[in-house]
Amino acid sequence: MPDSHHQDRSLGREAVVTVDTRRPAGEVDNDIYGHFLESAFFGNIEGGVFDEGSPLSIDEPGHLNGLRADVLELCRELRPGAIRWPGGNFTSPYHWKDGIGPRDERPTRLELAWGELETNRFGTDEFLAWCEAVGADPYLVHSARDVDEAVRWVEYTNSAQETTLTRHRAEYGRAEPWKVRYWGVGNEVYGRWQMGHRTAEEYAADAREHARFMRAVDADIKLIGVGLHRRQDWTQAVLARAGQFLDYISIHLYGASTHLWTGDDYDDVVAQALYFEQELSAYSQLVSDISAKVGLDRPPALTLDEWTMRHLEPADWPQPQPGEDGGIAPREMSEANESTDRLRVNRWSPRTIGDAVFCAGVFHAIHRTAGQPAPVAMANPVNLVNANGLVVARSKGALRSAIYHVWHLYRHHTGRTVLPCEVDGPARSAMVKLGDERDRDGQHITAPMAVMYVDVCATRAGDGSVRLAVVNRHRDETVRLRPVFDGAADATPGRAHVRRLGGDIADLYAVNDLSTPDRIGVRDLGEVEAADGTWVIPPHSVTVLTMGGET
Repeated sequence: MPDSHHQDRSLGREAVVTVDTRRPAGEVDNDIYGHFLESAFFGNIEGGVFDEGSPLSIDEPGHLNGLRADVLELCRELRPGAIRWPGGNFTSPYHWKDGIGPRDERPTRLELAWGELETNRFGTDEFLAWCEAVGADPYLVHSARDVDEAVRWVEYTNSAQETTLTRHRAEYGRAEPWKVRYWGVGNEVYGRWQMGHRTAEEYAADAREHARFMRAVDADIKLIGVGLHRRQDWTQAVLARAGQFLDYISIHLYGASTHLWTGDDYDDVVAQALYFEQELSAYSQLVSDISAKVGLDRPPALTLDEWTMRHLEPADWPQPQPGEDGGIAPREMSEANESTDRLRVNRWSPRTIGDAVFCAGVFHAIHRTAGQPAPVAMANPVNLVNANGLVVARSKGALRSAIYHVWHLYRHHTGRTVLPCEVDGPARSAMVKLGDERDRDGQHITAPMAVMYVDVCATRAGDGSVRLAVVNRHRDETVRLRPVFDGAADATPGRAHVRRLGGDIADLYAVNDLSTPDRIGVRDLGEVEAADGTWVIPPHSVTVLTMGGET
């Protein structure tokens, strides 16, 4: 198909979405709107969630002392799913006992994952109290290097029996158990960058042992094992030996953006949701097939418990630092070769509308796993606060980044019952980047794909309404969306409550900052009548149409 940049965009092309409201495809869990925090990681905790001495922090006795009140409120607004902590790579060398008890008596350690100092002033009780305050389930991840340490962590947080550890918990301000439901058994132990790196067989044996004895303390906990997409041997070893003890198995996926030095890669960024969908679908099928092969009663569900769009830049540029207004502090940079192979992630680069459109596409991919034997049942983007996250915190305040609004829009305004739908609309053929996967020369790997400009996810909400979440990936062309419910025009509502993110900004690289915190945000357009059975979907936008029910 010819590139749409050379076509008349004045009227917009049409996309027809057919929706079957009678035969649901499956259900999605609220935990697909989960989140991720990592200690000692680019302002996630210290300077983000936790900022002792700041006039914006809570100043009262208890576990919430020192926690940023403005950050807490923004996170509460999301009504988040499960939040993963303390990492990430930080998990592998972490000892949870360092982070309990009176703060002034906790040890400061050399942190081995990111090379920082870990003060341990934010630990288990602070994290669990913070999750309770924002209304989220905590998801604790253990290193899986010491069975007894993992067992005692479950005892400290969950046991109602009177033991030395539970007495300590009470002394430290929590008499009742925290009742932590989600527990990760290790993080990326397949990687040589992890303390505790092991082969699949070694990890499978360790995971089995950890799971057995952690459940001896609390039989109701849900356990997440370490998965690895594109590696059947890893997944087979883990499921064969430990699968009967695991409720979930993880997959980590990262996209890659080069706009910081190439200037513009919007089309490349938004298309990478297709790569995520391919990987999620393939891994779901692989986990299902292996589970049947090794005799499991049911396959574990998937947790996409690390994912984001990485903003890459040349490694020889000056190290980026946080800017006071929410972006990157000014720095002097040399020109970069577009094909440079020495890259790093810029952790302070703010989120753009392209990132938001990409994230919405990933949610659609997650929705389309509903009803499969191994669906994506939890997802946790890297990160919730700072470090390319949803919430940006600086000393003078906090703000919602562009992608914050995607989570808020989908969590609050889409349903949980997924309805089958198909889209017939404009597309382009493109070489799509396979996320941040690179060849031996450091170049990103691509594959040919058909990129639909319009991507639709249909759901039914608890009030009976049908919610159409519509992504228009095109950078500058409006599309007219024609919904058809159950094969009949007379079954299709002619009115919808419309909420929209994007489409009202011309600059694809505009960002929110403390000076203009609402430059990118959801606009509530109220009730809108269809025009000749269609709704206008502007370019680079995410729209939710609520049809019927309460709006």
